Amino acid sequence: MFKVFKGWMERWFADEEAVYLLVALVGGLAVILLFGNILAPVLAALVLAYLMQGLVSALERRGLPSLLSVTLVFLLFLGGLVATLVVLLPMVWQQTVMLVRDQLPHVLKNSEQWLRALPEQYPEVISMEQVNILVNSAQRELAQFGQAVLSLSLSSIPNLLEILVFLVLVPLLVFFFLKDRQALVSWLLGLLPSRRNVLGRVWQEMDGQIANYVRGKAIEILVVGTASFVAFLLLDLNYALLLAVMVGLSVIVPYVGATLVTLPVAAVGYTQFGWSGDFALVMVIYGVIQFLDGNILVPLLFSEAVNLHPVAIIVAILFFGGIWGLWGVFFAIPLATLLKAVLNAWPREEKEKPQELPAAE
Repeated sequence: MFKVFKGWMERWFADEEAVYLLVALVGGLAVILLFGNILAPVLAALVLAYLMQGLVSALERRGLPSLLSVTLVFLLFLGGLVATLVVLLPMVWQQTVMLVRDQLPHVLKNSEQWLRALPEQYPEVISMEQVNILVNSAQRELAQFGQAVLSLSLSSIPNLLEILVFLVLVPLLVFFFLKDRQALVSWLLGLLPSRRNVLGRVWQEMDGQIANYVRGKAIEILVVGTASFVAFLLLDLNYALLLAVMVGLSVIVPYVGATLVTLPVAAVGYTQFGWSGDFALVMVIYGVIQFLDGNILVPLLFSEAVNLHPVAIIVAILFFGGIWGLWGVFFAIPLATLLKAVLNAWPREEKEKPQELPAAE
């Protein structure tokens, strides 16, 4: 057993750069796990600055001074942030309250009538007692959910204070990350060992892929959400803005998000139009948006495809989403790609291949 472990260590940690890489990974993970809540504004600002750096570089390539490029991109970011907080979020919240207060009880009532008819049609499959248990459980869950949405308790005040702190610190940090990027990168490189070929290979592989993925995903959310809002508005569908935001955010979770968000779209459409041509039109238009997203928009945005198996993507979403919630879901694929790049670049001693016996003459 000792020989096996020794051989494994010699293969994977014989090169000192492997140790550097391991220390960097463990140190970064420890900082996020131990101080993630404290450093949340810094981490959020770092991600946002990384997203906007591509636009800053594009402006600089067109001949604009660095400070002017940073200022223009930062003002664009502030404008989007103010529009989201002042216009988008209040409207989404208003439609959410209306949906919970007016729509969900109606959906539950129709579902209850449908469930109570099942024991008469399929008595060997489901009983009235099982239906009563299911209905009572759904009513309790709906009551708790509605109370949580419709009421704001005093316990939410600390969360509001945290949001205010974020709104002040994050834009300030984003500006300095963009403005002093070269100085900060030089300082960070000075902390690393002089021999960092492996770290350089990992960064080069990840820089293009993560930048392409995250920026492309942000554009995909905006395009899909806007297209859904315009379509739902033209179809005169209730809660068009809320459903469009849900459809836009659903692209964060590949394979699963589109399936889950179909349920509220279908529920609102059925409650408003019933089994009619209008309901069918809503579902057809929604299906067309999903088709165009998966077959045209995604290949166009993600020119540098992330070469991960669907099983690996789903496992990454479950794992990182369970650790970091929505942020973990959003960055699940970049983090999985990081692990793949680390494994590909990891220095290790290859075992000598056994010599083949000469073929018999």
